[in-house]
Amino acid sequence: MSLLKSVLILLEVLLLFNLLIFVHELGHFLAARWRGLKVDRFAIWFGKPIWKKKINGVEYALGTIPAGGYVSLPQMATMEVIEGKGESSGEPLPPISALDKTIVAFAGPLFSFLLAFAFAIVVWGVGRPVSEDDNSTLIGWVDPTGPAWKAGLRPGDQITEIDGHPVKNFAPPSRDSVTWRIITSRGTNIAIKYIREGEEHLAYATPFHRHTQWYERKALRQILVAASHKAIIYDVVTNSPAALAGLRKGDEVVALNGDRVYSVIPVIYAEESMTNGPVKPVALTVRRGAQQFVKVLVPEKPVKPAASGPSLGIAAWQGDTSVKLAFPNPIEQIRESAGQIFATLGTVFSHKSDIGVQQLGGAVMIVRLYANLFESEHGWRQVIWFSVIINVNLAMLNLLPFPVLDGGHIALALIEAVRRRPVSAKILQYLQTACAVVLIGFMLFIAFFDTGDWVRSARKNHEEPMVFSPKG
Repeated sequence: MSLLKSVLILLEVLLLFNLLIFVHELGHFLAARWRGLKVDRFAIWFGKPIWKKKINGVEYALGTIPAGGYVSLPQMATMEVIEGKGESSGEPLPPISALDKTIVAFAGPLFSFLLAFAFAIVVWGVGRPVSEDDNSTLIGWVDPTGPAWKAGLRPGDQITEIDGHPVKNFAPPSRDSVTWRIITSRGTNIAIKYIREGEEHLAYATPFHRHTQWYERKALRQILVAASHKAIIYDVVTNSPAALAGLRKGDEVVALNGDRVYSVIPVIYAEESMTNGPVKPVALTVRRGAQQFVKVLVPEKPVKPAASGPSLGIAAWQGDTSVKLAFPNPIEQIRESAGQIFATLGTVFSHKSDIGVQQLGGAVMIVRLYANLFESEHGWRQVIWFSVIINVNLAMLNLLPFPVLDGGHIALALIEAVRRRPVSAKILQYLQTACAVVLIGFMLFIAFFDTGDWVRSARKNHEEPMVFSPKG
């Protein structure tokens, strides 16, 4: 990717990310103005301001820590640990009602929902890219050493249910996906109902957890299966066995050594299995237009990278070519997004679940996902669709009854309404400070894992290109 393109993508991501924060905080700001509250500062991002300007008594600022934003309201439960001291700190101000506090606190999540709905209307109009694979539960690969293979599952099987839950696709964010139902399963064995050659079968797979290092997120349950997708060649390395055999971009591999393939993984697995074993010829059945033929290739160790094992020289595989546009209505999009966050939170707070707060993502992950979507084909449509999910998540997470979040402000206002007097300022200060420290620590904790995932992924994607020795 060119430097200019990278810079443009970074600017697009920052602009969109700031839009999400700005609209949420704008809700608080407008509600505070409407209810006559004193506003000290309207800030995007936390930390010491790198830019600030005072207009009509309100300081507008851009912080140094790109992880959120706030509106400093001294008449509400202040968060000086995060916001810093405002000009009204210590200054006596008229009290405000519990209703005013509730309205101002709720306005932020409300505006996030409204922004999500606005994005959802755009998606409804321009469409969201989907493929046949997005709505398929066909197995494309089963690791011969994994739990699914031992349970009897094979490539080409169509999964219909997991632990009694019908499944409609392979990957999240859908709650009806194979991956979601596997990682949220709780029994020693996972009951998997599938169809093979028109007949229904039932298998019981014993999931396992991949070993992880201390700096990695703990692995979730898996049974080592992958979704089906066509194995279409995108690029072939010069002087490689694939190039010498005449393979080229657009060729589809439909069988390996006479066995039908449902994804690119069997070809990659065949190459990797020769790294520490004997090199064997590989017969690829290839479809090119209306033609179908067999090519026998002998994997060869490339000159570069030096640590590479034997390879066929297929540098890249093509993504899904069956992409079409779907036009889900806004209510459907909001309902699906809300349902997923409810399911996620329910799983995180369940003592029987493997999923914990460590698996959640923060600002770094959001920026990374946006960057990846902008790079992809149909990227802007994917970005708009993803923005629906992010805004619904932002709204609902902020409504959790945790002090320093909007839901915490609402909970304190309700307590005040019941008691007919506000919570003690001293108690409130200790509570807010303690919770602010916990929140900052949590954000840093999640950012550590998000950043690690991004760095490891970037290293993997920037491996040295393969080079094969010239053939005389």
